[in-house]
Amino acid sequence: MPTVSVKRDLLYKALGRSYTDDEFDELCFQFGLELDEITSEKEIISKEKGDGKADGASDVILFKIDVPANRYDLLCLEGLVRGLQVFKERIDAPRYKRITPPDNQLQRLFITEETAAVRPYAVAAVLRNITFTQDRYENFIDLQEKLHQNICRRRTLVAIGTHDLDTIKGPFIYTARPPANIKFRPLNQNKEYTAPEIMELYRTDSHLKHFLPIIEDKPVYPVIYDSNEILLSMPPIINGDHTKINLNTRNVFIECTATDLTKAKVVLDIMVTMFSEYCEEPFTVEAAEVIHPDGKSYFYPELPYRKETLSAEKMNTKIGIRETPANLAKLLTRMCLKSHVLEDGEQIEIEIPPTRADIIHACDIVEDAAVAYGFNNIPMTIPKTYTIANQFPINKLTELLRQDLAAAGFTEALTFALCSVDDIADKLGVSVSSTKAVHIANPKTAEFQVARTTLLPGLLKTIAANRKMPLPLKLFEISDVVTKDSSRDVGARNHRHLCAVYYNKSPGFEVIHGLLDRVMQLLAVCPNTEKGYQIKAAEDPAFFPGRCAEILANGKSIGKLGVLHPDVITKFDLTLPCSALEINVEPFL
Repeated sequence: MPTVSVKRDLLYKALGRSYTDDEFDELCFQFGLELDEITSEKEIISKEKGDGKADGASDVILFKIDVPANRYDLLCLEGLVRGLQVFKERIDAPRYKRITPPDNQLQRLFITEETAAVRPYAVAAVLRNITFTQDRYENFIDLQEKLHQNICRRRTLVAIGTHDLDTIKGPFIYTARPPANIKFRPLNQNKEYTAPEIMELYRTDSHLKHFLPIIEDKPVYPVIYDSNEILLSMPPIINGDHTKINLNTRNVFIECTATDLTKAKVVLDIMVTMFSEYCEEPFTVEAAEVIHPDGKSYFYPELPYRKETLSAEKMNTKIGIRETPANLAKLLTRMCLKSHVLEDGEQIEIEIPPTRADIIHACDIVEDAAVAYGFNNIPMTIPKTYTIANQFPINKLTELLRQDLAAAGFTEALTFALCSVDDIADKLGVSVSSTKAVHIANPKTAEFQVARTTLLPGLLKTIAANRKMPLPLKLFEISDVVTKDSSRDVGARNHRHLCAVYYNKSPGFEVIHGLLDRVMQLLAVCPNTEKGYQIKAAEDPAFFPGRCAEILANGKSIGKLGVLHPDVITKFDLTLPCSALEINVEPFL
């Protein structure tokens, strides 16, 4: 859930009254939000620095409010106040309107064919005669950042650019050029740089360095110019300094470039609806014309209103309440969904405003009605469907084995289900293709590239992190591993494995073998019989030659045990010999 920081006094002033902390916490809960923390800028900085000092920081009280990830209209003070005021029935939900200039001279943005190679879509709008204060300006910038991190997916889907319209002249051109042909002065810089120089300049910037990979390997970079060849923006990296907005800015040109047009339209609608209340004519937005490479024109923002119809009976059944259609319509209206009962007295017509892009299904409307009604007010009832919960057999077996392995002197470990390719392949002496590992499409770190196919690496890394503990170290884990399986609808399946390791000055093969005998005894599997279990010599790159055995149960291989190869021990930063056992426990169910 995104967290929105708002100044308490500014919030109370906008709401028209003050609350105690408990009262505001309760108001947030009623509205479906959570007051996560009450703090100040000074406290935040002192925590980050760790020395208790925050020289020059403000003592202004901040409320940190957790907002549902799909409620883009609540990511700023303006939207939050508007939503709460409508919820408390102090104001009616505003109606947003798209207008054209009196002279019909729309701002135009031309998209060229070159953008198709990198970032093909763009939308635009104008906030005309807007009045900024310091707080409004900060909220405006903060909302852009919140949207970038949320629906824009860190600018990969959408990048927002805001410009002082009085410093530039349309029509505007959105195109893409080779990096060497792009030169401008980036935001808050004092000289011009070429695009490659800008990429190097921000490679160590804590904020912008995360966005460089989005376009740095592209043959062309997206850029927006005005009619005088003044560069407005090089999305999704940075705007030009020439068009920087400030407290004196009166007309704001907003452009959103994107790889997803639907997301771009939602982002533009949120930006203009949240701050159009500060325009000379509140809640109006000046349209802009966007001309595509094929010559077709589109006008933005769309600010779409649509209507849905839902029966009161269905809503009551889904929520578990008994309210009249009129009361349900009133509840929805309090959630900025203007509603009224149709002539049949049963159906409710709901108007979805452009700020509520999260309403995509009837269940979303029902959820809003439940929030307005109050979850704590919904009567508790016994479900009419009889269901009897029971533990899965595999989990029951796992719990029983855990207790007895602990009784045998082994300590349980719980390791990550994700690991690196090296852990399951190179360090164990096998190729990654033979492991049938499930790969993560976009791993965030080298430590979490694949789902583990064996529990052994996790236990060895645990031992490496606890080498200072007294010897011997005896660890076990009973958890799932994941392998590819084309017969499953998800392309993979889980297997429940048991793994144990013994780390000491001597290998301790007899200890691990004894543990295997104990496990089989608990599973009532007799040794050295056709239907029982037996071990036979085997070779495995992870184990010392001649010191590895395959475990067979009911004639099928269920795992291996033995003394680990010195190369494996060294690659996991260990120095003493180690014995290991790993079996699949599912065949014993």
